[in-house]
Amino acid sequence: MKCKNLDIWKRSSKICSEIYLYFRDCKDYVFKDQITRSALSIPSNISEGVEKISDKDTIKFLDVARGSIAEVQTQIYIGIKIEYIENNIGING
Repeated sequence: MKCKNLDIWKRSSKICSEIYLYFRDCKDYVFKDQITRSALSIPSNISEGVEKISDKDTIKFLDVARGSIAEVQTQIYIGIKIEYIENNIGING
């Protein structure tokens, strides 16, 4: 697995794990499902992208991962606004 050597894969996997743990007791299953699936998509698409043979496919999957980053950022923003996430929480990258 080539991705295991990439800092961005390691960081995104760590953040994904932190999000899963943070929301494990959340009763809003729709919000919980959305943010955890978006977070899981980031390292998953990075790993799939770096394993592709063609540069075109690699770029496509890395672009999907970038889109998932934007999703998670938006969901964290909303989570803070609706008080599901503490405003001073730090997700360590």
